[in-house]
Amino acid sequence: MMISTRGRYALRVMVDLAEHATGAFTPLKEVAERQDISQKYLESIMSNLSKSGFVEGAQGKGGGYRLVREPEEYKVGEILRLTEGSLAPVACLEADAKPCAMSPHCRTLPMWNRLNHVINEFFDSYTIADLMQTEDGGDYVI
Repeated sequence: MMISTRGRYALRVMVDLAEHATGAFTPLKEVAERQDISQKYLESIMSNLSKSGFVEGAQGKGGGYRLVREPEEYKVGEILRLTEGSLAPVACLEADAKPCAMSPHCRTLPMWNRLNHVINEFFDSYTIADLMQTEDGGDYVI
């Protein structure tokens, strides 16, 4: 499993929105500049986050995006599953995977199931609020 830029950038944007939350909408241009990410690429990520109810968007003057929940209510795992599609370490554990004829006899399946559980549990143990914390007080990079 490798987390793509899409997943990493979605986390960075969510942290950025949380850190700059004023109740008003934050223009995407500002987020893109602060995060040094292409605004065009962020538009597709934000569209996905907005359609899924993670953020609220508004167009026009005073438009932009804002979180719809408190930072501690967003689990990193839910954001990564949305943007990555799956965190499964092997194809047979994907949500839409076709049943494998070998699964009743697969010696490795229990191991993959445990790893899948550990991965999801790990990412679900972190929130956007956790990512806002810095150990050394410096900037963060995801």
